[in-house]
Amino acid sequence: MGFLGFILLGLIAGAIAIAILPRKGAGGFLGALVVGVLGALLGGWIGSQLGIGDIDSFFDIGTWLLAIGGSLLVLVIYGAITGRRR
Repeated sequence: MGFLGFILLGLIAGAIAIAILPRKGAGGFLGALVVGVLGALLGGWIGSQLGIGDIDSFFDIGTWLLAIGGSLLVLVIYGAITGRRR
């Protein structure tokens, strides 16, 4: 998958994750992009470590599930870190 495909994947996955957990993260275009790209990286890494898949094809359902799952995990971690400071 190319760089632009990865950015698009991250943007959409981040937007879906923010829609699922709206109170856990920062909204907006940039917030969704950052959450999605970090989540796609994290999800792809976890998937490759567990041997269940990798982020290699834009149109593969496994790629999308790993990216969205990783984005949700990033939002939960972000919410745990920022929730303690308030």
